[in-house]
Amino acid sequence: MIITEINSMEINSIKSPSQFMLEIDKLVDEKGMDYIEAVLYYCDSQDIEIETAASLIKSSAKLKAKVQIEAENQNYLPKSGKLPL
Repeated sequence: MIITEINSMEINSIKSPSQFMLEIDKLVDEKGMDYIEAVLYYCDSQDIEIETAASLIKSSAKLKAKVQIEAENQNYLPKSGKLPL
């Protein structure tokens, strides 16, 4: 019973992936953080598990792309192929 209360508290604090993206964008703009750093800061300050944030990032194509580009630029992920435009 306690576990379901904790899980529902995490879900209730974030209503949707788009709301999560807005919160992360706000941190990036206001505090000058990178996206990865903003996600970690948000999770720490709101007591949200990283796995919960990961599922929200996967649900938002825009945020997923921003985090992926940043991770590639910082060599956390191998660079993906890009078509020349």
